[in-house]
Amino acid sequence: MRGLVQELSGRIRAAVRAGLHDVGSRYVEGTAKGGDAEFPVDVLAERAAWDFLKERDEPVAVYTESEGLRTIGRSPAYVLIIDPIDGTRGAAADLEMACVSIAAAPFGEAPVIGDIRYAMLQEIKSGNWLYADTAGVGIESGGFPVAVPRLSSATDLDRMFWSLEFNGHPAALMTGAYGHLIDASANTGGVYVFNSASFSISRIITGQMDAYVDIGNRLLRDRPATETDFRRVGHGSILHLFPYDIAASVFLAERAGVTITDAYGKSLHDTLLLDIGPLNQRSCIAACTAQLHAGLIDSIRW
Repeated sequence: MRGLVQELSGRIRAAVRAGLHDVGSRYVEGTAKGGDAEFPVDVLAERAAWDFLKERDEPVAVYTESEGLRTIGRSPAYVLIIDPIDGTRGAAADLEMACVSIAAAPFGEAPVIGDIRYAMLQEIKSGNWLYADTAGVGIESGGFPVAVPRLSSATDLDRMFWSLEFNGHPAALMTGAYGHLIDASANTGGVYVFNSASFSISRIITGQMDAYVDIGNRLLRDRPATETDFRRVGHGSILHLFPYDIAASVFLAERAGVTITDAYGKSLHDTLLLDIGPLNQRSCIAACTAQLHAGLIDSIRW
């Protein structure tokens, strides 16, 4: 399974790098099963993933952003949770913040994030990668200029470098919840919007960022009346963290020592891997230290 995951990641990345400028990559082509906008480069990456797995012809279940659950062969032992491009907008603009995200878990009726056995993130532009599995200890990496993981020791909210999410999240609602944290840290720290959960979380592993915040799903759960606003900016859909957005990065982050939970401070392990409905979508707060993580949860205006 290790070889399959790593080779698949490389094949997807190669296809995107080779075909990016041959497709109308910055124009929405359709809608994925979860309701998120689908760009031509997404279609390219999805096709590359499926073609490679069909060529390998190994029994495996496959869940991808656009196509949902499919199987190859009989009685697959594992399911691959694949986001061929987590960070489509970054990839479409040929920026750095886009990753291939692949996680593998034993295939059963209701696998969850806590069942993951293999995980791989690979940056589409650079080729840098992070990998871990339950057979080993810690994480492996390639392409980075320094050894990783390389977590920061930041604990100060005013000095943190952090990323947050706006896709499918009403801007006024988000700034009402953490605008004061943006104001406090934008000058003495740094505030970023990467539009990729995988890239955002992986930057904590590399030490480039201190924290990542995506709180939309908690706000919706706490205040159901906000659903109208979330659906308005999601063009009719709820677009919070889908399992395939975070499956690999949660596994890798925990291996690297990152404090990562949902926005209530609870484990993400019970997140169903094959369910993209609003009730199974998630929030996330990840930080380089437990102190910074706790400070974020305590300071956000829920």
